[in-house]
Amino acid sequence: MVSTVMLYDEVVKVADDFLGPASGRFIDRQIRTHLHKAPSEMTTEDLLKLIDWMKVSVALLTNDPEVVNKFTSRLISLTR
Repeated sequence: MVSTVMLYDEVVKVADDFLGPASGRFIDRQIRTHLHKAPSEMTTEDLLKLIDWMKVSVALLTNDPEVVNKFTSRLISLTR
């Protein structure tokens, strides 16, 4: 089983490829706002819930559906 801190770090790495240096703040804000918990407490089940919210947020930042799909797919792969 992947530790929650490791999962958080992996999610930030994925986001970093798409959002750059703002990825840590983006992920932290998503977790705190939508899950109402500390980022270090995020579980795989939480990530599954959060992916839809992050997909919407990234879609607002880009007009490229391929980028949104790649971002989402990489996050989903972390849940397996």
